[in-house]
Amino acid sequence: MANEAAKGQLAELMELVQGGIASMARAQEERARLTATARSADRRVTITVNADCIVIKTEFSDDIDDLEYSEIAAAVTAVTQDAAAKVQEKAQQILAAAQQEQSRVPSLSEFFPAMPDIKTMMPSSPTVSTAPPGSPERSTPEPEEAVRFSNVEEWDHDGAGRSSISAPEW
Repeated sequence: MANEAAKGQLAELMELVQGGIASMARAQEERARLTATARSADRRVTITVNADCIVIKTEFSDDIDDLEYSEIAAAVTAVTQDAAAKVQEKAQQILAAAQQEQSRVPSLSEFFPAMPDIKTMMPSSPTVSTAPPGSPERSTPEPEEAVRFSNVEEWDHDGAGRSSISAPEW
């Protein structure tokens, strides 16, 4: 009797997992088709990006030559960042719906209490900078102080004191 109940629970779990996988696949396909378009305030620059924030279309109005090169460059940068933000927001909405559906799938720790929840162990992605190259925001952060271990043996790295395990006759 208990075996039948376990089989039923396993079948239900497999159905949830398969549904979650199908949902995520649909969300990824929907995300891949996304585009976003942004225009400058004076509508002289229009940029369209795909789901990966890659520019797929750039348009200039007929009166773009009224602007200086530096103004055109600034407008292209600002409009591209705006389009990228729009497409990322759309993608986040799509993925959030899929993740909500996946949250119904129980974690392994629910079945095996001693097992940690792997989802909580995953690091989150850092925010990507939109600052131009050479700006202070893009400078490499100071490395954290090296970790020092106190409970280790010293090792002669010059070859003296080699273990017989690494001997050529092995």
